[in-house]
Amino acid sequence: MEALGLTFEMTVVLGLLGLTMILFVTEVVRVDVAAILIMVLLGCLSAIPGLEGLIDIHQLFSGFASNAVISIIAVMIIGAGLDRTGVMSTVAAWISRVGGATESRIIALISVTVAVISSFMQNVGAAALFVPVASRVSVRTGIPMSRVLMPMGFCAILGGTLTLIGSSPLILLNDLIEGINPSLAPESRMELLSLFSVTPIGLALVATGLLYFGILGRFILPSGTSRLDRSGAQGQSLLEYVSATYGIDGAIHEIIVPEHSLLVGETIDDVQRALRLHIIATQFQGKTYPSPPRDTAIEAPSRLAIIAEPDAVEEFIYCFGLEQSPVLAEFAEDLGPGRAGIAEVVIPPGSDVIGKSVRDLWMRKVYGLSPLVMYRGGVAYTRETEDFGELPFEAGDTLVCHTSWDALMRLENDRDFVVVTQDYPREVERPQKVGWAVTFFLLALGLVLFTHMQLSLCLLVGAVGMILSKVLSIDEAYDAVGWSTVFLLASLIPLGQAVQTTGTAEWIAHQFLLGLDGMPTWVLQTCVAVLATAFTLVMSNVGATVLLVPLAVNIALGAGADPGLFALTVAIATSNSFLIPTHQVNALIMGPGGYRVKDFVRAGGIMTLLFIPVSLTVMNLTF
Repeated sequence: MEALGLTFEMTVVLGLLGLTMILFVTEVVRVDVAAILIMVLLGCLSAIPGLEGLIDIHQLFSGFASNAVISIIAVMIIGAGLDRTGVMSTVAAWISRVGGATESRIIALISVTVAVISSFMQNVGAAALFVPVASRVSVRTGIPMSRVLMPMGFCAILGGTLTLIGSSPLILLNDLIEGINPSLAPESRMELLSLFSVTPIGLALVATGLLYFGILGRFILPSGTSRLDRSGAQGQSLLEYVSATYGIDGAIHEIIVPEHSLLVGETIDDVQRALRLHIIATQFQGKTYPSPPRDTAIEAPSRLAIIAEPDAVEEFIYCFGLEQSPVLAEFAEDLGPGRAGIAEVVIPPGSDVIGKSVRDLWMRKVYGLSPLVMYRGGVAYTRETEDFGELPFEAGDTLVCHTSWDALMRLENDRDFVVVTQDYPREVERPQKVGWAVTFFLLALGLVLFTHMQLSLCLLVGAVGMILSKVLSIDEAYDAVGWSTVFLLASLIPLGQAVQTTGTAEWIAHQFLLGLDGMPTWVLQTCVAVLATAFTLVMSNVGATVLLVPLAVNIALGAGADPGLFALTVAIATSNSFLIPTHQVNALIMGPGGYRVKDFVRAGGIMTLLFIPVSLTVMNLTF
């Protein structure tokens, strides 16, 4: 094989690749900022005489209009629509019910589901749809998002190898084979692959990913707080504030009331006044009742959500023969930080509630507020000190209440109260729009599977449908998009184009393969897989496939090996993209999971090493 000459433009591109890797690994700046910096630097360099060939300056920002980036934006909007109408909550509830609170089981359920979906739609779409599900499961079970999203993302990538339409390189492979076959001798021509030809390889890879995280997940997955955990954990920071300010424990305890308990028939008011606790929600026959009225009688079997000091909780359980759930199970969704929490409300001068008490106003029933503390003149009144439910309100009184965010939003329009707490989720669920949301999701999916329309256009049909049917407002659609992910991917696309158009990729491939003449077939195939893996880290997997398949076919012919097997090796190996967050799925989950590049290097490095021998072994056994 004749070596290609290294040009000055190639040297510059290699330098940019090296700088990108250094910025990603060291994280001197955020990875999306690093990607934007490289894009700007590439544009500036291309304006220098002699380097005009680096990239067409008019195409520098074309990544923002690329099929991949527009697809990600559209699928994020579709996912937000499904989440807003409660579809994702239903899926999360099923996963939590089946998986319980066991981390390994939860991870396996989510990962397998996403892998299967990835086998018939783009893996980034499947991953984006399940980020809200993972978030809600995390809230329900207490498992950090960082422990869930990486296995899900990796299995989404692996799931793309289950069928011939699961990833762009596999979709492209038959077209490349048809283009190469006329130039080959009849006996060397490659057979086209069917839809499920690659399924054994995909099944082995998905199983490897599941076993990998099942066995080593506890050691390699980060357990820090993710961005979504932080944004949704306003309740936790507020609990700390309430505890420090008012001296109460705001943690929620889920209590199980068995049949024939002495508690059955007692009213909430009687229990609260006698035992120094607050019952903020009940659950009976599968239905949850937040802020139940004080005259509600307790039934069994049921569950109670209470806020009380630890000794009061123990006394309550002991007196009535109750049990305590180790985690929030039945109340995780309705009382999770995304739905409810503790808020402060002030009684302003001129309010019509002045002179009336909590009991007079039926605060739970009318306003959806479960008062925990009343603060007046520097004194905090609680059930432990005095039953403040009987005290008439005065101007300036502050009520610390547990409430749903929906109820708090309604209270902001009530002139009798001033809502002090402002940092809470103001999302309005629209379950009445679930039909429209599911319809446009299925329409987009149908267009992807059964038409030849461009992927981004198919998904935009669903996204625009969500907006026109008022499942989401246009502002909510904008808010649903992870713009850091968009800028990360769009800014890296020009670098991948420069790697290909300047001939740098071809030069690297030739240098890598020059010394392989005379090597055994399995060594050649392994080297091709390693080369494809390296290329897909720095350029699009489609670009890597287009470039390397012809080279791999020529290597196979020269070694007397099966050219079709080597072509398939390239198409499969371009899914081996776990080491750094340049793959669309990895870029998508990086923000919500709170991951750093070193997290991908640690977990993805081992997955990368496992991918190659597993895929090559099954490939050679199957073909």
